[in-house]
Amino acid sequence: QVQLVESGGGLVQPGGSLRLSCAASGFTLGYYAVGWFRQAPGKGREVVSCISSSDGSTYYADSVKGRFTISRDNAKNTVYLQMNSLKPEDTAVYYCASVRSSTCTNSYDYWGQGTQVTVSS
Repeated sequence: QVQLVESGGGLVQPGGSLRLSCAASGFTLGYYAVGWFRQAPGKGREVVSCISSSDGSTYYADSVKGRFTISRDNAKNTVYLQMNSLKPEDTAVYYCASVRSSTCTNSYDYWGQGTQVTVSS
């Protein structure tokens, strides 16, 4: 079995925080770049963040820069997305994806099932 499983989503008030996890099984995530994507109702899929497998360099969309932090724990075969100062505009289904590459790229091979994040009062 080769799969990615997201977890940690839920309902949170504006200004709150959530920590999403992306756990891999069936392959070694340390060799893969991992990206986080989201899709809001009525909108297309948007890249949120990415982390490389080489030097751990990261990318963030302008809309989340300074609020979200991506990290990885290769011993746990898991990538995280720490989401702080959440806004209603962050409401979406969040997906993680991986590709066997040392750097972030536009093409991903494996996708998780998604986890719902809802930011509302």
